[in-house]
Amino acid sequence: MTATFFDAFTPHEVARISAAGTHLTLPAGWSPIWEQTPADKAYILLAGTVSVRRQGEEIARLGPGDIVGESAIVGHQLRSATVVALTPLELIHLTTEAVQQLRRDLPRFRDEIDAVAAARLR
Repeated sequence: MTATFFDAFTPHEVARISAAGTHLTLPAGWSPIWEQTPADKAYILLAGTVSVRRQGEEIARLGPGDIVGESAIVGHQLRSATVVALTPLELIHLTTEAVQQLRRDLPRFRDEIDAVAAARLR
C-alpha cells in the first residue's frame, strides 16, 4: 500500500477516477459518513482533514489523497465509523456504482481499494 490512496495511480488514472465522481466542498464540522448507515458512497479527499470515529472515539485522521467510506462498500456491510470534517474539505464523491465500475475497469484501483479496505477492517 502507498502513502495515500491517490499515490498509487498514474496521472491518467487519477483523471479517470476523478471523472467518475462529483467534486464537492464541505464545511468544517460536517459529517458526510455516519456509523451504522448503509454503504452508498465513498470520498477521496483532495484538501482538508477528517477525523474517523468509532463509537465517538477518534481512530484515525486522514487528509489529501486518502479515501474514506470504501470499507463498507468493499465489505458489503454497514459503516463501521463516522467521518467528521475537521477543516473545510474538497472531495471527490463516488457513488457505490462508480466504485464498483472503477473496480471492474481499473485493476490497480481494485487492488488499492481492496488493500485499504482490508487494512481498515482489521
